[in-house]
Amino acid sequence: MILKDELQNWIEQYLQGTEYELITLNVSAGNDILVEVDRLAGVDVDFCAELNRYLVEKLEGLAVTGYGLPDYSLEVGSVSLTDPFKTKMQYEKNLGHDVEIMAKGEKDEWRKFKGQLVSVDEDTFSVDIEEKVAVEGKKRKETQIVTHTWRYDEPKYVKYDLRF
Repeated sequence: MILKDELQNWIEQYLQGTEYELITLNVSAGNDILVEVDRLAGVDVDFCAELNRYLVEKLEGLAVTGYGLPDYSLEVGSVSLTDPFKTKMQYEKNLGHDVEIMAKGEKDEWRKFKGQLVSVDEDTFSVDIEEKVAVEGKKRKETQIVTHTWRYDEPKYVKYDLRF
């Protein structure tokens, strides 16, 4: 079994001094290793290839020391566009873009919201959402932009709203 903590240390060492951030590190029972990185300016495929080579060298170094390295597969890449956000940096990267949020609504039921991510701060993020709102003196509801704010830990997920 490949040690996840050791892999994480190697990756964090490699990423020091770069704009990249480790988003996901998964090691399955069958030693399938998935490493996902991201940065504000987007991910360069050459950087992923270099990180992959670095990790292969480190893993092969374990085999030389008698560690008895099992068979493994290694995948290094960027985060999928449709994956939920996991770090604040991903929220910052998507400022001004449309997002989909699964969060509790007014009646404490889970509801899907879609709108534009307009602000990100230390503890919360805000999204402008078009909603039909009752206006005093009018019979029909009118569509207005309403800003909703959530803490990062409140929604089930927040992800880029990919539209074609």
